[in-house]
Amino acid sequence: MEPAPVRVGVLGCGNVGAALLILINEQHAAVARRTGLALEVGAVAVRDPGRDRNVPVDPGLFTDDPASVVANPEIDVVVEVMGGIDPAHRLVVEALERGKPVVTANKELLASHGSELYALAEGAGVDLLFEAAVAGAIPIMRLLRESLAGEPITRVMGIVNGTTNFILSRMAEEAMPYGEALAEAQRLGYAEADPTADVEGIDAAAKAAIMASLAFGVRVTADDVYREGISSITSEDIEFAGRLDHCIKLLAIAERRDAGDGSNIGVRVHPAMVPLDHPLASVRDSFNAVFVEGEAVGELMFYGRGAGGRPTASAVLGDLVNAAGNLRRSHGARIGDLQPAVVTPIEELESAYYLEVEVDDRPGVLSRVAAVFGDHDVSIRSMEQEGLGVEARLIFITHTARERDLRATLEGLDGLDAVRSVGSMLRVVGD
Repeated sequence: MEPAPVRVGVLGCGNVGAALLILINEQHAAVARRTGLALEVGAVAVRDPGRDRNVPVDPGLFTDDPASVVANPEIDVVVEVMGGIDPAHRLVVEALERGKPVVTANKELLASHGSELYALAEGAGVDLLFEAAVAGAIPIMRLLRESLAGEPITRVMGIVNGTTNFILSRMAEEAMPYGEALAEAQRLGYAEADPTADVEGIDAAAKAAIMASLAFGVRVTADDVYREGISSITSEDIEFAGRLDHCIKLLAIAERRDAGDGSNIGVRVHPAMVPLDHPLASVRDSFNAVFVEGEAVGELMFYGRGAGGRPTASAVLGDLVNAAGNLRRSHGARIGDLQPAVVTPIEELESAYYLEVEVDDRPGVLSRVAAVFGDHDVSIRSMEQEGLGVEARLIFITHTARERDLRATLEGLDGLDAVRSVGSMLRVVGD
């Protein structure tokens, strides 16, 4: 029996798109043997159709008109790997309205317009699959959509940006200053010439919104996510974390804050101190990992390549095979009805905290500092003092406290005449 042909329209041919075209060619026979589907590239939309891209595709299939790819009645499945919002949003909407399954790697699009697109796919009875939008080759989307669909998930936490993880790894392991580590990441192609989206947590926040939506069945956008980046992390922060048997990671965290329908959640992205014996502490370089906690399953962790053309294209190809198979069976994979989310502001969330304070080194100062913590219901778990001559550096780790109370503590410390500066503040996660 001949495999059923499925004609694929690809929007974009950058690193991921080109790698996908190569993988489709390499895996054509294996996919046909295992699934009974013959994937055929029917059109590829690019800015410059005349440029040689060194991919196994007939040059005549390239076009600079992406709308024509979506409208082509011979195209069965649309793959969007262009990135950005416009024109990707318009093209994905049109494809779904035409009843064509869509596979995308576009985290920005989903974090901004996910609810609309999920509803369109649901109404059309076709797939909208996006495994590659979060954590590259790690199959976390399929896990949350399918394997854990009946699991009462309490928290999803992970390292979902390989660029920042590479920078922090270099700072810790090679004692590199932040600027030097960033420059190396740019030389190696991990960071863009403008690294803002990565180092300021914008990329991770989009991924956190998508994970929260799927984990808890609620509508979350990137604007709902509290965000801090890593550009203010210093070599001293890295050193002190190591002395306290911790490391620093940029974490995306989505957690359920009620025992009911899961609509009350906290979603945040920020640097955090992680104990060295926590599984996330061993995730180095550009790798990603996602830690899932649930009431029934306990703790799960998923680890792998979080970026790169070929690993990301592998995730796209997996979705493409699923979408093609579902199309032939005349059904789509449901996401379900996403409910409105009640997103708790960061001020009401709780964490343990690391805090550095420089003070005058004279009698009575420590007791005055400790009194400020007590006045704001922040309990000190541990404290280290380092003499610096006429001044001293105090390093605190607190017990779990409300963010609002910790910020009031910082203001109180800043008002003490014996306090020369209030330095770094980092949340402590995983203790």
